[in-house]
Amino acid sequence: MVNVPIGEVLKEYNYINDDQLNQALEFQKRDRKKRLGQILIELGFVTETQVIEALGKRLNLPVINVVAFPVEIEAVSKIPKDLAVRYNMIGIKVENGTLSVAMSDPLNFYAIEDIRQLTRMNLSIYLAESQSILDLINYYYSEIDVQRAAKHVHSTVLSTQVEVTSAEEAESTNLAPVVRLLDSLLSKGYSTNASDIHIEPFEERTLIRFRVDGMLVDYMNLTHQIQNPLIARIKILANLNIAEKRVPQDGHFRTVVEGNEINVRVSIIPTIHGEKAVMRFLLTDTPIDNKEQFGMNKTNYDKFMQMLMSPHGIIYITGPTGSGKTTTLYMALDYLSKGEVNISTIEDPVERNLERVNQMQVNNMAGLTFDVGLRAILRQDPDIIMVGETRDTETAQISVRAAITGHLVLSTLHTNDALSAIVRLNDMGVSPYLIANSVTGLVAQRLIRKICPYCMLTYKPELAERKLLDDDIVEVRKGKGCHVCNNTGYKGRIGIDEVAVIDRTLRTLISRNAPMEEIKAYAIKEQGMMTLKESAMELVRKGITSTQELIKISYYQ
Repeated sequence: MVNVPIGEVLKEYNYINDDQLNQALEFQKRDRKKRLGQILIELGFVTETQVIEALGKRLNLPVINVVAFPVEIEAVSKIPKDLAVRYNMIGIKVENGTLSVAMSDPLNFYAIEDIRQLTRMNLSIYLAESQSILDLINYYYSEIDVQRAAKHVHSTVLSTQVEVTSAEEAESTNLAPVVRLLDSLLSKGYSTNASDIHIEPFEERTLIRFRVDGMLVDYMNLTHQIQNPLIARIKILANLNIAEKRVPQDGHFRTVVEGNEINVRVSIIPTIHGEKAVMRFLLTDTPIDNKEQFGMNKTNYDKFMQMLMSPHGIIYITGPTGSGKTTTLYMALDYLSKGEVNISTIEDPVERNLERVNQMQVNNMAGLTFDVGLRAILRQDPDIIMVGETRDTETAQISVRAAITGHLVLSTLHTNDALSAIVRLNDMGVSPYLIANSVTGLVAQRLIRKICPYCMLTYKPELAERKLLDDDIVEVRKGKGCHVCNNTGYKGRIGIDEVAVIDRTLRTLISRNAPMEEIKAYAIKEQGMMTLKESAMELVRKGITSTQELIKISYYQ
């Protein structure tokens, strides 16, 4: 391959001028370790895409979207992970003795020659953006790690047939392969943005599943013999009783995955084929985004911020399990903690650590329930109180009294929409008068899946779909499924919200126990409240989500 000065190539294609090139060269004199292309990108003179396009044209090399490329595991495994990371290079295809690789810097001749010598194969170079290559490295090498660990632990377990009944036996037994397998599963789950890892025993196999974007996805099958050692390892980490296999056990442990310290909540139950485990990732120390993370439109966000500025009253976040209610509460507390206020919480469990917030965890065995914790907090001179969930009449009534006596209370309820929280509180025995005078705002929330951008296609909706859609929507999108989205057609989730501010008119309607239809009609027509279905419809219109996700929301409306 011809040695091509990157600066001259970029000048040739009019991406930079002489002054910009000279500035970059001056920077390079002060930092010889940095390549010129990287400096030009950091200075903002060019983008990485422009650098790759210019090199592709000049060197006659194909430029690809490597994330959407059908990568072969065999090709990935040809290059050791440490070299793949060092050279920002990944194997993508093996054909007729030639290894095709994607790399971001084709001028790194040392890297090309090193891999050629290591693999003893001819190399075919493809160009791709560095972050895309790094994403694939993290994805595929974690896959390889899991497969290797599973094979190793299988052979070890079959040869030893050890039954572990205590932590001491586990420490003295050679369970290193099991340790590697669990570490690999945690790494893989974390890298795929799974919220939970399920380990499910059946008669002849153990099924591993990941919950990604709210849906359970089959990941791999293990032989049934691996089940007991794997569960034993989880119990050791979570400080549970290894010998006890007859009753459910709950615990947690902290571990480091891909350089990030995370908290893992563990639940183990006995089934007819062995113990089933679920591990949930709790990202306790990750920063909180005060807006974009929740996908609120500006109108709803402004309404929500207005609620938080109220000196007293209750704000309820409503929705089913997994709809992001707790995350929204943490966002609110993070925002409020900047002021001169005393904030206390009672949660089950504490899922994220917050600065300047006094967090208390429910402990039913010790008698610390939500209502007991809430009473204790009220003796702590609080300004703001967060109750993780309003589950019972006593907690609801104490929260209402706290709001009326000058505290700002935030909590959650399980209802299908925002205003149904009024009915739920009524069912809990809270009078309409107290609801009207204590509740300041209601926010219903859902998380719906986004269409995978790598396999997205546009089509005209079928008759059944058109009945759901507004008349102006003539084309919609869906994902056909690819390796990036595990063939689901979806990648990531986005929040939709329904926000109702309890104003004077709504207080009057609630106080006189008006029908829910009348209350909703006022909120929609006079307040301009956008329903969850309307929010989802807007995302379908923009091509962000599918009609299938809209159907899920419409079912409850």
